[in-house]
Amino acid sequence: MKIRAAITAIALTLLLIESPQVQAASSSLTLSLQQTPSATDSVVTFYGTIKPARSGLSVKIQGNTSGSWKSTRFTTKTTKAGTWKIVAVATSFDIPIKYRAQVNIAGKITNSPIRTITMKKLPQISTLDPSLAVESFGPGGRIHGADVSRWQHPNDKPIDFSVAYASGLRFVMIKASDTRDTADALALKYLIMDHAAAQAAGLYTGFYHYAILPDVSDSAGIIRDATAQAQKVLWRLAAIGGYTERDLSYALDLENKCVRVSSSGACQKYASRAAVTLWAETFLGLLKEKTGRTPILYSYSNFLESSMNKSTTLAQYPLWLAQYAIDPFNPINQPGIKAGGCFVHSWTGANCDSQWTIWQYTSCGIAPKYGVPGTRLDLNIFRGSASDFLNLTKGSWAPSLVDLMPNNEPTQMLINAQSASTTNKLVTFKTTVTRPDSTPVVTGAVKLVFDAATVPKTKPVQTVLRATSGEWTLAIKGVPAGTYSGKVVYTDVSQTHAESSQSVTFTVVQGPTPSPSAAPTKQPTKKPSADSCKNQIKN
Repeated sequence: MKIRAAITAIALTLLLIESPQVQAASSSLTLSLQQTPSATDSVVTFYGTIKPARSGLSVKIQGNTSGSWKSTRFTTKTTKAGTWKIVAVATSFDIPIKYRAQVNIAGKITNSPIRTITMKKLPQISTLDPSLAVESFGPGGRIHGADVSRWQHPNDKPIDFSVAYASGLRFVMIKASDTRDTADALALKYLIMDHAAAQAAGLYTGFYHYAILPDVSDSAGIIRDATAQAQKVLWRLAAIGGYTERDLSYALDLENKCVRVSSSGACQKYASRAAVTLWAETFLGLLKEKTGRTPILYSYSNFLESSMNKSTTLAQYPLWLAQYAIDPFNPINQPGIKAGGCFVHSWTGANCDSQWTIWQYTSCGIAPKYGVPGTRLDLNIFRGSASDFLNLTKGSWAPSLVDLMPNNEPTQMLINAQSASTTNKLVTFKTTVTRPDSTPVVTGAVKLVFDAATVPKTKPVQTVLRATSGEWTLAIKGVPAGTYSGKVVYTDVSQTHAESSQSVTFTVVQGPTPSPSAAPTKQPTKKPSADSCKNQIKN
């Protein structure tokens, strides 16, 4: 009986919608476009009507930039009068774009007439020094830039920044520092190589610091680590003489919240949202206070939403947002938009748009086109006018003697705990190394050096786990049974901080003999790696 009733209901429904279907066949959809310039962002308004008037119909906007129609993220509903309107922020200029509106009425598609619009910038009157002028040669009439690191120097090859400038780039963000000592040394090497060369070619230069967060949960420990890493940045800036008139602000690259990694490379522990937020607020606040310039935060939308709390403090800093596979040439395309929803983070606007300042729109730029060795290059566009861009260069800071990185500054080591038991377990030392003012050292690491008389016949494997700045756990595997003496030594290859050490003595007794391990199983054939540039903009 239920099935028969359902069939009857469906039949009645079909009869009821027969009349609207006839109506749909004679429906017409209109589309008008209008640009409204403003002091910050220009907006484009899409509006029209459906006739005969129908309420609640879904209207979507399609764009055509390359010969084919593609749906945009913009949709709305018709009113009782059959009218509709969509307002979008323009992200590119001086490019003619075709648009049409589309509505689906009872399975029948109705398209509006095609309209074409070319978004125009407001003319600007400038009294700037002509030598500091910056042109908008990037996608959509935006100021175009790149970011580089050691990966853009294969085999130590230099970048030809004159080619970059001739190809329309006007700024380059250079990796200048890193939490990890080895990566930091490479960053310094190429910073010195790139900074002067880029400015000599006419480009503006900015900097960024790649952050690894500390493996601590207490607020005091988080603040200490952020302070220490900010100190590394200040020393790096001081090493190049401070900011010049062609330098943009320093950026914090915060995209990784893993604080503990296993021997296989898998993450074992992540920082909490509160910890990530506090660390970023501390780091950025110290840079702003010290240099007089507002630093920038680099990240991506999922990280901002899932790994950080909303913060009015963070919202004051310009956002450098990474999102690929979105065409920046289309004037209504925006990064940071969640499909079918809204990313909620410190830079979310009232209409769910991300309030970004720089958009890293691809990691697959054609490197040789811009004078960069290799095949790939990160490309970016700046949101705003030339005056807005030059605001990132405001605020001067010239380092004094106290701002310079010390040379072999005295240090003090403290062993907080040690553990040694049996041969099948690790020997561990928890250490703290401080500067003369009791703040943690910024660079360096620790190791165990055995006394000559007690050196094991087989060399143990030493692993250093960083907890936070100046705090490490030293783990030693494979120490044979016996009594040993030696020193836990702190060294800093950058020679910022001087060596220090503590003598140790420990005993390891014979533990259970491990069972012979089974023959290794045949590893499955690895799947071919996916093309990471698929769907990305190759510009």
